Amino acid sequence: MARDLKLTRNIGIAAHIDAGKTTTTERILFYTGVSHKIGEVHDGASTMDWMEQEAERGITITSAATTCDWTFPKENGEPTADAQDYHFNIIDTPGHVDFTVEVNRSLRVLDGLVFLFSAVDGVEPQSETNWRLADNYKVPRIGFVNKMDRQGSDFLSVCQQVKDMLKSNAVPIVLNIGDEDNFKGIVDLVKNRAIVWHDDNYGSTFDVVDIPEDMKDEVRKYRALLIEEVASYDENLLEKFMEDEDSITEEEVHAALRAAVMDMAIIPMVCGSSFKNKGVQFLLDAVCRYLPSPLDRESVIGTNPDTDKEERRKPSVKEPFSALAFKIATDPFVGRLAFFRAYSGRLDAGSYILNNRSGKKERISRIYQMHSNKQNAIDFIEAGDIGAAVGFKDIKTGDTMSDEKHPIVLESMDFPDPVIGIAVEPKTKADVDKLGMALAKLAEEDPTFTARTDEASGQTIISGMGELHLDIIVDRLKREFKVEVNQGQPQVEYKEAITQAADHREVYKKQSGGRGKFADIVFTIEPADEGVVGLQFESVIKGGNVPKEFIPSIEKGFKMAMVNGPLAGFEVDSMKVTLKDGSYHDVDSDQLSFELAAKLGFKNSAKAAKAVIMEPIMKLEVITPEENMGDIVGDLNRRRGQMSSMGDRAGAKTVKATVPLSEMFGYVTTLRTLSSGRATSTMEFSHYEQTPQNVSEEVIKAAKGVES
Repeated sequence: MARDLKLTRNIGIAAHIDAGKTTTTERILFYTGVSHKIGEVHDGASTMDWMEQEAERGITITSAATTCDWTFPKENGEPTADAQDYHFNIIDTPGHVDFTVEVNRSLRVLDGLVFLFSAVDGVEPQSETNWRLADNYKVPRIGFVNKMDRQGSDFLSVCQQVKDMLKSNAVPIVLNIGDEDNFKGIVDLVKNRAIVWHDDNYGSTFDVVDIPEDMKDEVRKYRALLIEEVASYDENLLEKFMEDEDSITEEEVHAALRAAVMDMAIIPMVCGSSFKNKGVQFLLDAVCRYLPSPLDRESVIGTNPDTDKEERRKPSVKEPFSALAFKIATDPFVGRLAFFRAYSGRLDAGSYILNNRSGKKERISRIYQMHSNKQNAIDFIEAGDIGAAVGFKDIKTGDTMSDEKHPIVLESMDFPDPVIGIAVEPKTKADVDKLGMALAKLAEEDPTFTARTDEASGQTIISGMGELHLDIIVDRLKREFKVEVNQGQPQVEYKEAITQAADHREVYKKQSGGRGKFADIVFTIEPADEGVVGLQFESVIKGGNVPKEFIPSIEKGFKMAMVNGPLAGFEVDSMKVTLKDGSYHDVDSDQLSFELAAKLGFKNSAKAAKAVIMEPIMKLEVITPEENMGDIVGDLNRRRGQMSSMGDRAGAKTVKATVPLSEMFGYVTTLRTLSSGRATSTMEFSHYEQTPQNVSEEVIKAAKGVES
């Protein structure tokens, strides 16, 4: 069915782990009538956490999409005369750092974001990571401070943290009435009225009451601040504000606030307790009021693959079809699903699209609207909507799907490289082929997961973003693919890098009777220019010393050589090669000779180019009681940790540091021991850094030990 795009909201729910994202989504499904029973995360019964592993662990592992409708505006739970039905596409994302990829790809296709914070813990490490991702993708957002019923909750303190730590203009548009066990309602600062929810019907209705006497001064203060912020953004209101701030109407505040949110100039902050059924409906109203519809976002920009010229697609059904596939999933009943966001045009089930990466036509046999792991078949999908396609042969995460006659390539997504790996082998010989197919499917679903065969040992190495990530992968192999595996100890995914320029001549000669092999190349190898990933190859050969047809083979040789670095066989992320000269033999030279010369040249020039081992460095944050601070800092120093800051949070001390991943295996157990179980930590990948000499020697020795 065709929808009014003005009334469509494509939103995500993001936060640090355990801030209440899934609980909030469950309440949204209940209030919008999609589910008639509230599913609780702690019971393993939530709709959105559908995987067995999610239900068991009480965490979200994969982003789940759902759709629902919300009537707005309402007055005390009843639609007003001018109420309209808004359609929401919602993506509930994971909070654990190992699954940041799910947040990354979801933000790429969303128009708005509800960002959750715990009223007790405030801005946490993963809040900062996800906030930066939302900034990168320029996604407007609303802040929802959850868990107001918890001991130690403080709405205004969290608003200040969002302002200071996330460098954003967080402006409260409500104030809480009571807190902790006494949290019962809010004061709406725009309408200047108090709301108290009814407990007997899960907060579905509320009473409008007088603003409590003891809050009137605070309400006056924060309402004035809100009006001032809105007036500062909107020049038309600024004049009214200077003359008489009371002359600014409620509608004018809403309109200016909506414009400021879409411009990312203001982050409206609201509060509630999803678990206690308070504040979620007000949040839904705020989504309708302030977050953009597909029509509010600018035209999507892409490149025409035939002309390399920039093209735009407006969010209109009249435009040619264009969409971005942001996730691939495997369903046991319908097969492979490609989740996609339609940016323009219309796609009918059973029609063909062009995959602009492969250049091939794909038939989309069926289209679904997703509700967690259930599918509702629909006949077509139009601009601005999110759906899932079935029947394709080769669509990957980040592929652009378009009308065959109007090709376009939309900006894709960048994903971090895996930092940790383990060796796996099937427990029975019969499972060897099954393991290969299962790993290929999992790698297709998850761009931060890779599987490779170690050339030296013949082992299968699976790599991911952390120990939990790989633990879930092994669990999925067993449950979904019925493949039992033995696993080795976790290994760090080291890399190698070239640190200085070196000139080298490589002559490859092989004579064994008959036609031989000959190639001669002169090149400079050096670090790549800043921001370049992979091989940066240039040829400055003058004349015909090396025929042009052999130059692509030389480039291919260097590219292939980068997969196995010269020191210990780890991948080289980036380097620059400038081909300066060379020579060839009329009979003995061929493409393979020059390819082999490049491979040998890379290996033989590495010493002069000062090749080094690089290790992943993790950002660590520890929250600890003050009395354990000294022991924890001392332990981090022993692990080659570099302290970046220390501070206070919710009556405890925080320690932020960067630490090599190789030193962090088993850290959670050590931390529990040092703090009698009272300290907690979060860790995420930061960057790669050169290893100290003694560590490099050990890594190289260990790698060569495997080889022999």
